[in-house]
Amino acid sequence: MQQPFDRAAEDIGNSIHFEHVNVTIPDQRLATLFYIAGLGLTRDPYLMVSDSNMWVNVGRSQFHLPDGAPQVLRGHTGIVIAGREALLDRLASVAKKLEVTSFAFSERNDHVEAICPWGNRVRCYEPDAARFGRITLGIPYVEFDVPVGAAKAICAFYPEIMGMQAELLNGDGTVARVKAGKDQYLQFRETDRRLPEFDGHHVQIYITDFSGPYRRLRERGLISQEDNQYQYRFRDIIDPDGGRHLFTVEHEVRSATHPMFMRPLVNRNPAETNRTYAPGHEQWAWAMEPDEYDRR
Repeated sequence: MQQPFDRAAEDIGNSIHFEHVNVTIPDQRLATLFYIAGLGLTRDPYLMVSDSNMWVNVGRSQFHLPDGAPQVLRGHTGIVIAGREALLDRLASVAKKLEVTSFAFSERNDHVEAICPWGNRVRCYEPDAARFGRITLGIPYVEFDVPVGAAKAICAFYPEIMGMQAELLNGDGTVARVKAGKDQYLQFRETDRRLPEFDGHHVQIYITDFSGPYRRLRERGLISQEDNQYQYRFRDIIDPDGGRHLFTVEHEVRSATHPMFMRPLVNRNPAETNRTYAPGHEQWAWAMEPDEYDRR
């Protein structure tokens, strides 16, 4: 029988969803101006609603922003958000209130780069099904700056230790691209720039084989924290052939049985205000409409 489909193209690997980026912040007001008023995202209405933490919804993913000294991810977060001109208008509207911070934004050929009040970079792209999957709002990737010579071994670490698919790309620099979910990636781009010290920020993934990676990490002394029955953490990425340290970023690893796995998230439509209110249009449709289906 003829096989007309590439079945391997639908393999995800052990990581089935990338959920959040976590950086601590010292001021919720400034974070609200940047993430909510500027970017146009949504504060989670159900969890972390006090002044010690704030969760910000981005489609089916989030930014977690607990109170603390500012942390800066060594790299940037990519988000998909429709409406470039509206985004630029929103960012311009908060510029005056953020002028004594690290806030900035600029237009690039294929994205808008926005910098939070403490220096975290967010690259904002228009929806593109071929590039990011069928989303209009979400986090398709997080990219880290890593030392020259690290990417190839990082590509070995994730499949061997975590059961996650990875590939080495050589285009605009050398990049290890690790699949973290459907159309979601952790990217590690080599740079010869001096990297700042790791400050404790983390990313969070859900995996199906929960115990296998735990056992392999523990055998190598890499488990950094035992959170609860449903999650653990590790920080150091090593070369599985010899144990050379490659890069540090904390991974919060959750099982697919975690009570919050794929919890529905509220995403508001930032175009709707008290002046433009239209009943039935309060929520953002984070995925593309049926008339834009996958034609493969």
